[in-house]
Amino acid sequence: MIILIDPKISQSALHDLYRYLSDIGVLANPCSGGLRLEGAVERLDLPTLTALPGVLAVGEGMTLPLVQRKEDTEHSVVRVGEASFGKDYVCIAGPCAVESAEQILRIAHAVKSAGAHVLRGGCFKPRTSPYTFQGVGAEGIGWLVEAGKQAGLPTVCEVLSVEDLPLYGSVDMLQIGARNMQNFALLRAAAATGKPILLKRGMGATVEEWLASAEYILASGNPNVVLCERGVRHFATSARASLDLTTLPTVKARTHLPVIVDPSHACGDGRLVPSVALGVVAAGAMGLMIEVHDMPETALCDGPQAVTPAVLAELNGKIKRLGEIL
Repeated sequence: MIILIDPKISQSALHDLYRYLSDIGVLANPCSGGLRLEGAVERLDLPTLTALPGVLAVGEGMTLPLVQRKEDTEHSVVRVGEASFGKDYVCIAGPCAVESAEQILRIAHAVKSAGAHVLRGGCFKPRTSPYTFQGVGAEGIGWLVEAGKQAGLPTVCEVLSVEDLPLYGSVDMLQIGARNMQNFALLRAAAATGKPILLKRGMGATVEEWLASAEYILASGNPNVVLCERGVRHFATSARASLDLTTLPTVKARTHLPVIVDPSHACGDGRLVPSVALGVVAAGAMGLMIEVHDMPETALCDGPQAVTPAVLAELNGKIKRLGEIL
């Protein structure tokens, strides 16, 4: 059994909690976010325990009490600028990588006109090959933030390491990419910034593992998590990844956190993105993350999976009509 504890618990409240457990013969061992209980746990009075100051939740093993939906009506809303994940349809759009100040500013205005609500752009790129474009680095973060300000859009940017976190002070939302979904030190450090976190599913992760990573962030005291499905590895060659639509209703039934989808990485082909995007919205996605470039053929990173601003505008128009039907 695990007790999740408020990171801001007072020393006196923590002392009272240990004393209560000791008095009934329960051993408490510190673990991530709380205490793991051993011994005479059958003597626990759960109403008394959960009423103690600083106790957030009590759960068995991998029950993930903070992520878990407790009732059908429970539904978290995560606000990033004027965008409300979990309340309204939210479109995150922008290039895979920030290439220059002029490029990101140009695309920021284009995606804003096409109906986007949040501007994306990577500055440090986790590439499979060390010989491909690795991003423009710290300077690009400033370009991204300035472009967002001029276009009137909040920004989201992927962070790769704990050491880089101080560079992201002006970014509105931090992205934890698929390759870092189980980088637990990064999850805790990103949570400690207090910024909203966009948590992508790992390319080989189960739903349980994905939700457990979200639990790390919530257990660190940051409730503002948005889950992003981007497909998992598969044996077929028709698309870059397998985007299983059953994931959406499964995850939404288990957690109160907002869930969006990145069809660009799932497809790996911009021609497939609009159709897949409509399908995932119909299946319950609360938003989309779309790679957009005004010149995909010259993009320094993942150009083939990007769509143009015109395609994004048409897609958002269809999603609006789809929403009216649903």
